[in-house]
Amino acid sequence: MLRIENIIELIVKFYYNLTMQTIEEIQNSIKENLAVMVYFSAPTCNVCHALKPKLLEAIETNFEKFEIISVDVSVSQDIAAHFSVFAIPTVLIFLDGREFVRKSRHMSVDEVIREIKRPYEIMTS
Repeated sequence: MLRIENIIELIVKFYYNLTMQTIEEIQNSIKENLAVMVYFSAPTCNVCHALKPKLLEAIETNFEKFEIISVDVSVSQDIAAHFSVFAIPTVLIFLDGREFVRKSRHMSVDEVIREIKRPYEIMTS
């Protein structure tokens, strides 16, 4: 179980990445980091708000080197279009600069973690 300090740290880290709102900055982050999750959501999406903290906690718990970027599609429609995101929530996982996982709408946190765990471990070993 996470302590309140850890939860606050995770939330601050996650929302800090909201400032990255250009396609170029996101692409640079994808190129510069070994593992990147881009999370597309909107303020009106209740599923997005329920999934986001659970997914963030799972990523932070299971993977040491993972950059997390959040995109609000109601503000950054151009970014959503660039990445061909037409439904929310959508999660894109990039490993070594390449899109490895794309999940939209109906997904479980465990499913996302399972799909990236082995390739991530191979890349970081």
